[in-house]
Amino acid sequence: MGCECSKLSCCLTSEQNGAVQEAQNAENEEKSEVSDLPAFREYTVEQLRIATSGFAVENIVSEHGEKAPNVVYKGKLENQRRVAVKRFNRSAWPDSRQFLEEARAVGQLRNHRLANLLGCCYEGDERLLVAEFMPNETLAKHLFHWEAQPMKWAMRLRVALFVAQALEYCTSKGRALYHDLNAYRIVFDDEGNPRLSCFGLMKNSRDGKSYSTNLAFTPPEYLRTGRITPESVMYSFGTLLLDLLSGKHIPPSHALDLIRDRNLQMLTDSCLEGQFSSDDGTELVRLASRCLQYEPRERPNPKSLVSSLIPLQKETEVPSHVLMGIPQGGEAMFLSPLGEACQRMDLTAMHEILEKLAYKDDEGAATELSFQMWTNQMQETLNSKKKGDAAFRHKEFKAAIDCYSQFIDVGTMVSPTVFARRSLSYLMSDMPQEALNDAVQAQVISPVWHIASYLQAAALFALGRENEAQIALREGSVLEEKKNTTSSK
Repeated sequence: MGCECSKLSCCLTSEQNGAVQEAQNAENEEKSEVSDLPAFREYTVEQLRIATSGFAVENIVSEHGEKAPNVVYKGKLENQRRVAVKRFNRSAWPDSRQFLEEARAVGQLRNHRLANLLGCCYEGDERLLVAEFMPNETLAKHLFHWEAQPMKWAMRLRVALFVAQALEYCTSKGRALYHDLNAYRIVFDDEGNPRLSCFGLMKNSRDGKSYSTNLAFTPPEYLRTGRITPESVMYSFGTLLLDLLSGKHIPPSHALDLIRDRNLQMLTDSCLEGQFSSDDGTELVRLASRCLQYEPRERPNPKSLVSSLIPLQKETEVPSHVLMGIPQGGEAMFLSPLGEACQRMDLTAMHEILEKLAYKDDEGAATELSFQMWTNQMQETLNSKKKGDAAFRHKEFKAAIDCYSQFIDVGTMVSPTVFARRSLSYLMSDMPQEALNDAVQAQVISPVWHIASYLQAAALFALGRENEAQIALREGSVLEEKKNTTSSK
């Protein structure tokens, strides 16, 4: 540890230059990264209902669960873009115009340090926000509730810098107020990079409260006035630095007592032993102390935070997903025979597997019930399905499409398997877009059905959309693994 400290001063200049260069490179990359994002738009409730499979419980990703006032769902739009949809309770944002204005203003921001806002919906009592989906959990999960490995020191410093850069960008665009900055507001993207959720740039609801966390963590001036200022955001950033340093959510008053008593060992996460020099630890504590000053005017601004954090960056050449231990798309997936068949576009093998599966995953949705009195129309509908099944079995795919379409168009009964079979029939008939639409519809009906994801992958491969196909394939693999794990318990 001692030699590391002595090396620090002589290495600082070159390291700082390297880190500054990296920051400039990241800034230059920003245009290309962010230009891929669509402009802010308004969605209908129906579009978002389809995207989230009817706001299915299985698609809830927010930590606070189904009964929270604001629930976040994962979803997939028609163009296959994955999104996070935040649904407010009915008493929030009674003024739709105020909601739209606020959402539009946040939706103008575009930065690679943010989980950007893509759109909103304000039909009737519904108030929903649509943002980029970040698949790799929150900072709270990785910091407080980790399973595989504790977060490394280098990654914690990267989180601090990237969040400071996000705040600096927002401030430069006139959005300096961030509501309730905490470890749940920081999410990780496909590459394992931390991003600041755009949801915190909007007010929580009509009561205007900016902090939902324990009062022990709120800025002192907020307790006095009930108002948030840019300096209040810096105070919250200080509590975030304490989280990163300690691996726990320590109340600032307790942390400041430890700092005054020079009891830094009690403040530091024991999992970090040997990962950083005492100088670096002291500097992070100093930064946290500055952010936690009682007087708002004595706290730093985002720009000075970025300047202070850049020299501290370690292992800058190591990708975030490596530091985080997050598997990447190119790494091996454990695929079932159906997943493998979809990956190599072996339509014959896919047909054999779907034929053997029959209707086992429909949970009775398309089952004939002998005790139910069928009208003539319902009987005809079932006959259409039977004819479709016979055509599918005999590989008469045009006929299968016609018969399954008759069954689907009546709409009396809903069957994900029928959509899956028609999807494959479309693929066999060289109609990949129609196949994709049916695979998506199968997932709307059954949100956690892995076969729907696999068929989406096959259709996307056929459409030449390789990256999206790989994502759908991985989603199918994850869903299938979860299903197998659950059934084996």
